[in-house]
Amino acid sequence: MADDADPGQRYQPEQTGMYELEFPAPSLSSPDGRGPVLIHALEGFSDAGRAIKLAAEHLKNTLDTELVASFAIDELLDYRSRRPLMTFKTDHFTSYDEPELNLYALRDSVGTPFLLLAGLEPDLRWERFITAVRLLSERLAVRRVIGLGAIPMAVPHTRPMTLTAHSNDKELIAEHQPWVGEVAVPGSVSNLLEFRMAQHGYEVVGFTVHVPHYLAQTDYPAAAETLIAEVARSGSLQIPTAELGRAAAEVAEKINEQVVGSAEVAQVVEALERQYDAFVAAQENRSLLARDEDLPSGEELGAEFERFLAQQAGEYTKDKDKEDPRDG
Repeated sequence: MADDADPGQRYQPEQTGMYELEFPAPSLSSPDGRGPVLIHALEGFSDAGRAIKLAAEHLKNTLDTELVASFAIDELLDYRSRRPLMTFKTDHFTSYDEPELNLYALRDSVGTPFLLLAGLEPDLRWERFITAVRLLSERLAVRRVIGLGAIPMAVPHTRPMTLTAHSNDKELIAEHQPWVGEVAVPGSVSNLLEFRMAQHGYEVVGFTVHVPHYLAQTDYPAAAETLIAEVARSGSLQIPTAELGRAAAEVAEKINEQVVGSAEVAQVVEALERQYDAFVAAQENRSLLARDEDLPSGEELGAEFERFLAQQAGEYTKDKDKEDPRDG
């Protein structure tokens, strides 16, 4: 078997045993006759700022939502690596935060149907899970698959957010220029799902938002808002984001209060701002003689900025190594 062949092809629909369908199934009919898009928002591997979880929760809480299928989480999750929370009160347990991984049918603000695969990323049986998703997609006439991601990056929260876009069709991400030729990255179910679905002829798109690294462990609604905007554009959907916008403004205000109240935090943010602005200025100066089609996008700037920071960090380390440890 070739290295990039799909092992999931060995499984028949009745052999996956991965999900239970709801009955009756929700209607996914669309006025234009096109099939729905499938959005996958899997938490676990990389969800900086909890952007993926916030985006999925926003979609479910804001739009009409129906359960289509529930996946057998016991077959997919290693509970020892991600232990669910339980609440203990005085002398007994009162609740259990049961992990879920479900497929939902939603309708946007104008009634256009789409699908959302949301919940914890499987630890186990990746290929069987992806085969199950593909078979469901065939059954539900999915026309496009859109993935959500969020990674930490050394950028300040006071500057415009950037993201990385990827697809098997360059036309679908024409507004987002690529910034790297070839690189090896850790695998994830979301990445493998995108790869396998492309192998089976689906249009696939992915958006990975860049979250300020110092906010990676806290809720960052601005990142979720960015993802939702890209989903709406790519999926031709009407999705309200006012609630996320308000939440993002509140979080930004709290962050700024913390920055003002801590000289150390303020110095870090100011240093990132100076580096970011210097990088952008350098890019603008370099682009004066460039043709319009050669100008870097915001996503490309963000990616190159990361390399710029890495270079600066390397030079700083070399300078420190030259210092005599006995000085001072």
